[in-house]
Amino acid sequence: MSTDGRIERARTLYERAVFGDDTDAVAAADRELDAVEADLALARGRVAHARFLGDGREDPQELRLFERAADLYRDLGDVRGEAEALFWMGCFHQVVRDDDAAAVPLLERSHREAVRADDALTASYALRHLGIADQMAGRPKAARERLEESTRLRREIGFLSGVAANLVGLAYVNAAEGRRDEALGLLDEAGSIAETEGARGVLRQIREARGRL
Repeated sequence: MSTDGRIERARTLYERAVFGDDTDAVAAADRELDAVEADLALARGRVAHARFLGDGREDPQELRLFERAADLYRDLGDVRGEAEALFWMGCFHQVVRDDDAAAVPLLERSHREAVRADDALTASYALRHLGIADQMAGRPKAARERLEESTRLRREIGFLSGVAANLVGLAYVNAAEGRRDEALGLLDEAGSIAETEGARGVLRQIREARGRL
């Protein structure tokens, strides 16, 4: 249900409680509004994260927003929403705090819940960031497996900008293993996809990777 639909549903439930003496309507209205609050907290957290990527300054509200969303989704029994919120909590620790020890358990939980909810997109994000953690920890084989599985999921759902981003990650894995030609080939493929998709952020990553390789 859309946000507007949930708020309208809460209004209707209020009227049922006040005018219809429906004793269950208040609790039902709270659930509708908790779902709205969870969606809003998650959206605000994502915007805070985007702002961090732009200016490098941590927003003290970002993690709290993701934690609030996760708590609300959990209470609502929304596995899909909780999986996404858990991913963003893990992403915050990994990207903003540079703390994989805190990030990895959250990312692993996110992946498990995303699989349970049949949410391929969130599963692909969790796998990507787990692969990054493996690469940083010197586990290239595990990094490759996770990035390849993330890429497979992204191809299946048509998330091509995400495919291009993953190919950049796989290029770094290949380069670390001494397969520079394969790494450059992956960057070529990533560049072609990113050009088609208008993914300028990925194109920047590709240029940076070429400079490092």
